[in-house]
Amino acid sequence: MIKFIRNLSINRKLLLILLFSSASSLLFAGLLLIVLEISEFQKNTRDDLSAVARIVGNRSTAALMFGDSDLANENLSVFDNLPDVQLACLYDAQDIVFAQLQKKDHKTWICPVSIKSEITRFENDHLHITQPIVVDGAELGTVYIHADLTLAYWRRIQFSGLILLVLAGVSILSFFLSAPLLTLISSPVKKLVDKVKNISDTKDYSLRAVKVNNDELGVLVDAFNGLIGTVEIQNRALTQAKDRYLALYDDNPTMVFNLDVDGRILSVNRTGAKQLNLSVEELQGCSISDFVHVDDLLGMHSLFERCLTRPLQVYKQEIRQVCNNGRIIWVRATARLVENENQQSSLLLVGEDITEARLLNEKIAYQASHDALTGLANRSELDRHIKQTVALACEDGSEHALCYLDLDQFKVVNDTCGHLAGDELLRQLGELLRKYIRRNDFVARLGGDEFGVLMNNCSLNEASRVCETLRDLIRDFRFAWEDRSFTIGVSIGISAINGSSGNAVNLLKEADAACYAAKDKGRNRVHVFRPDDEELAIRHGEMQWVEKIQQGLEQNRFCLYGQPIVSIANNDEGMHFETLVRYQENNGQIIPPGAFLPAAERYNLASLLDRWVISHLFEWIATKQGFLDELSLCSVNLSGLSLSDETMLAFISEQFSKWALPPHKICFEVTETAAIANLSNATKFINQLKERGCFFSLDDFGSGLSSFAYLKNLPVDFLKIDGLFVKDILDDKVDLAMVKSINEVGHVMDKKTIAEFVENEQIFNLLYVLGVDYAQGYGIGKPVPLDELKLIKPYSGASK
Repeated sequence: MIKFIRNLSINRKLLLILLFSSASSLLFAGLLLIVLEISEFQKNTRDDLSAVARIVGNRSTAALMFGDSDLANENLSVFDNLPDVQLACLYDAQDIVFAQLQKKDHKTWICPVSIKSEITRFENDHLHITQPIVVDGAELGTVYIHADLTLAYWRRIQFSGLILLVLAGVSILSFFLSAPLLTLISSPVKKLVDKVKNISDTKDYSLRAVKVNNDELGVLVDAFNGLIGTVEIQNRALTQAKDRYLALYDDNPTMVFNLDVDGRILSVNRTGAKQLNLSVEELQGCSISDFVHVDDLLGMHSLFERCLTRPLQVYKQEIRQVCNNGRIIWVRATARLVENENQQSSLLLVGEDITEARLLNEKIAYQASHDALTGLANRSELDRHIKQTVALACEDGSEHALCYLDLDQFKVVNDTCGHLAGDELLRQLGELLRKYIRRNDFVARLGGDEFGVLMNNCSLNEASRVCETLRDLIRDFRFAWEDRSFTIGVSIGISAINGSSGNAVNLLKEADAACYAAKDKGRNRVHVFRPDDEELAIRHGEMQWVEKIQQGLEQNRFCLYGQPIVSIANNDEGMHFETLVRYQENNGQIIPPGAFLPAAERYNLASLLDRWVISHLFEWIATKQGFLDELSLCSVNLSGLSLSDETMLAFISEQFSKWALPPHKICFEVTETAAIANLSNATKFINQLKERGCFFSLDDFGSGLSSFAYLKNLPVDFLKIDGLFVKDILDDKVDLAMVKSINEVGHVMDKKTIAEFVENEQIFNLLYVLGVDYAQGYGIGKPVPLDELKLIKPYSGASK
């Protein structure tokens, strides 16, 4: 019943409320009316009958006192006029019926035997009245009345029913009159409900309810419209937020997966589906492991276990994903455990496609470990393999070999055909080495025209045999470029790797030293490094000098000496000397140049040493008070590398400007060998400095094979005759003839001559006879620190 009523419309509920309230009111009013009417009737009847009984009692006082029953009956006859009274009794003082009135219709009703226990009372629809007769405080008797109120009750009920009928009619009339008024409430509510349904169905929050009245329903409509307006704004904001989230989710460049704890895909964004070449619907329910490379499955499972073990942590793992089309991509997966509003756990997996970055890293790693020109491993990669091999040898006592290869005629190809040809030659030789080395050996390009081969599990004898084979292959190799064909050779140094070997750096030094030894022996040969090898010891000593030279340049450990050069015929020339360089050890020991100059020239440090000498020499001359006035000429040695150094001319000019030295006070010495090896560069270099006013001297002249042929092309001012000819001219006619010839040719070319190794007065005097211009040697003066230089006069005999 209640459920039925709940489902009724507002209008019907209001009608039902009105009907129910009217019926209830009518019912309660009727019942109340009947109850009140009967109660009032009973009260009035009782009061009325009690009053009559009292009057009858008062009238019957005399009859009781005188025993006059007729008078008593006469007094009781008054009840004949009261239809409801059916029995009336008069009792004397002894509780005996003195007189009675009994209606004919109720003969069965009799007066009670005793009146003592009777009281005035209602019994169902009967009324019992008991009224004592009291005179002066004495009870003379009692009047008893028994009334049947059935008909009276019925009349009252009929009256009440009539009234109820009237009320019912009025209620019905009111109901029909009130029903139209209910629409004033139900109609706006119905319209509001219809609008709510319309908004709910269409999701159009721009709709508004129509306000009919300004009553409470009008307030409700206004509140509803305001609420819908708020909902519209919030819905618009929510829609925008949803769109932004969907854009962020689906258009995110990363792949976003929501997985259950078993790895099944609960949801995935469009990017993830597109990367895997499937639709979102096809991916839902699949296992993420189906798209993980088989080699990365353990890593993926480990990632899941870590997320489940420590749910608050974020974990990362780089894996390979296999797309539906078979394409493999590298993904950086970031995962953590999350919970939804229902406390259900799932895995949030965000994958970033790092395929390009991975390939780039691999490319960079490859480029970092390989030579770009030949595709072979580079020096750093060879160092790494050497370290591994040394560790293996120390561990199991195995024996290996490291080979250092240096091409012998590569510069010819480079200079003749250009660097493109040189690069192609290196590529072809790299492929040749890769093809013919043993299966387990490792080949690398060390730089320039140098290669390294690491021979694993190989004895020195076997390594020598394999290297000879490689040497023969390279010797027989013909390199063709355009219309030219070249043959080249290779010098190979071998160093043994065993349990007692040093680190990779020392092993490469040993192999490099052996390779240089092979070159020194005539090139295109194989040389094995042995600790007791005297040649390698010299080379090793030179390599040790490299670091000392560098330290000496940084810490100014070099010091300048000077050796006098005197004029043989003219005693009046000022101070003329050759600048020499020495190395000073920490303990103060002075090391002659023969110990470190070969290393400086071999390892391209000679040019740096020349710069140090020039800068410090110019500074000393400029700051030595009065020395410049005594100075006639100062000779400074230049190495062959300095002649080829394009920046050396600018450096020398800068030093001249810095210390304000007159160029005609400086003479630069170059060796005949260096000048001939760099003839064009040397000629250009000499001419530019001579234009500034500097002098040039050709050192060690006569030691070359074609000295006189090149002499006319070198614009030098002095020829220094090689001391190997000068020191024995007293005893060796050939040396005497050589010195004489060089001196005469020099004078013909208008060049002055300087004889070296003048060790005594006899040689000095003979040079005077031959017409040599200047002399230098221990017989004239030994090298001394610059501060100890002083003007030296020649032997007295020479001046005669």
